[in-house]
Amino acid sequence: MKTPLSHQEQPSPPRATPHIDADSMTRLVPMSAAIDALEAVLVAGLDPAAEPARGVVEVPGGQLLLMPSATASYTGVKIATVTPGNAERGLPRIQGLYLLLDGVTHAPLALLDGIALTSLRTPAVSGVAIRHLAVPEAERLLVFGTGPQAWGHVEAVRAVRPALRHVDVVARNAERVAAFVERCRAAGLSASAAAPEDVARADVVCCCTTAREPLFDSALLPDHATVAAVGSHEPDAREVDARLVARATVVAESADVAGRECGDLVLAVEEGAFDMERLRTLDALVRGEVKAADGRPRLFKSAGMAWEDLGVAAALYEGWSGEN
Repeated sequence: MKTPLSHQEQPSPPRATPHIDADSMTRLVPMSAAIDALEAVLVAGLDPAAEPARGVVEVPGGQLLLMPSATASYTGVKIATVTPGNAERGLPRIQGLYLLLDGVTHAPLALLDGIALTSLRTPAVSGVAIRHLAVPEAERLLVFGTGPQAWGHVEAVRAVRPALRHVDVVARNAERVAAFVERCRAAGLSASAAAPEDVARADVVCCCTTAREPLFDSALLPDHATVAAVGSHEPDAREVDARLVARATVVAESADVAGRECGDLVLAVEEGAFDMERLRTLDALVRGEVKAADGRPRLFKSAGMAWEDLGVAAALYEGWSGEN
């Protein structure tokens, strides 16, 4: 990230705040670069536990989410809405914008497509975790879901595990599964429609759904497998069962966020299957303070945090600045 201006330096003349759209994001920061940017933020010493809590405001028909974050170089906030009824209207369930500000002057620097940003940073965060958790020779990925997050996770796993050769796809809509399979094949991967039981053959499993109940029987999961569960940030929803949480090396972005928002873990605690003292954090994993135990699966549970949006937004802005 850039070095902040000193207060003695003269500010640049004001200019129009650029809007960085989804197509520009794909060009400016590919998945591998987004993963590297987030890992660099953690290596530099950012403490996710010090981040302000996500603001959740109940509004008619859904929720308004406010996610601010700041470093010495940048400040930013994502404003997003969650509207379950939008599916029937043919509109996105989640919509939003991201405002990036200078860290010293707080002058607006860029306005970014908030949903495209989320679609990039969420799998990028999983990519950071999978880089440190998954076995080096991982070849088979099973993904639950066919939306943007599912595709982003295919890209993220491929970025950190170049040996990936096959993707199994599990979802309820057969047409969407077929289209997703073809997309994987067009990208040079073997792929096929699959069932939840096929986790038995997976090296990596990515759960990218709005499910509120476990997606698969974790007793089938190989001991070496890594699971990334990213579909919810609600304490009463989960994509994996308590047996997996009890059995796995468990990593999350922040202990406080996990205890407040990660139903996969909260419900396992309530059922007596997990003690939060066993939880390890992503920053400790990146710094080498956490090692995945042999002979048991690895679980990364992500709720999404504002520092992740800021880290990727900053990389996008710096890429845009380099072009302009």
